[in-house]
Amino acid sequence: MATLPLDKPAGVLVKTTCVDFPGLVAGSFFLKGCNLRCPYCYNTGLVLDTPSDVTLNTVQELFDHMEKRQGILSGIVISGGEPLINPYTPLIIKKARELSYKVKLDTNGTLPDELEAFLNNPDLCPDFVAMDYKTSPERYSETMCPAFSKLYGNKEIFEKKVLRCIELVSSLPKDCREWRTVMVPGLITKKDLEVMAGFLPEDASWQFAQFMNGNCIDPAYNTLTPYTDDELKELITYAKTLITGAELR
Repeated sequence: MATLPLDKPAGVLVKTTCVDFPGLVAGSFFLKGCNLRCPYCYNTGLVLDTPSDVTLNTVQELFDHMEKRQGILSGIVISGGEPLINPYTPLIIKKARELSYKVKLDTNGTLPDELEAFLNNPDLCPDFVAMDYKTSPERYSETMCPAFSKLYGNKEIFEKKVLRCIELVSSLPKDCREWRTVMVPGLITKKDLEVMAGFLPEDASWQFAQFMNGNCIDPAYNTLTPYTDDELKELITYAKTLITGAELR
């Protein structure tokens, strides 16, 4: 198998973060490439692999940073894009283990076969998994990925992939998993929260983030007004009645 070049632009390095890996001070690496085109996504340059005003780093720069900060940072977050389809992800995990870092993997929750392969491999199994939970599973094809049929064949297959990912993440210990939902107006309503909660374990950590209407893949979302603070509070308070671990991050 060909050796992957470590000196090619591969993602964006965040040298230090106190919020991306629960309980740990970590570094993050946002890899290029994704199997989805969520219209509200603002990581346009990474997802579409197009030039942007973000400077891309190499995997070698990540490794150099990990070695330099060894003993100061405790964890590495591998995000994207979608790291489960990126060939650099196994290399990063192995390097992190070599340097005694804890590994957190962020996934969009639509690739159960790939996720299961990582979880079943002792050399690649992350210490923590965060899964995006975008809306009610039956609405994914409606609003999240208009071209989903070209990738997954039909609506039912797509839904089954999302639900299978939820099952896989649910099988992890409570302190090794979380679900993340961006509060996009129209995409997340009380009804959606009710449906979504029904698929989560009762002890789930369900983390919500405010929608940001800038640099979205679909320009129409750049003019979408985010929920107000009061609206956001009302929705998350309701989510908390369904899953006690629901909170705004």
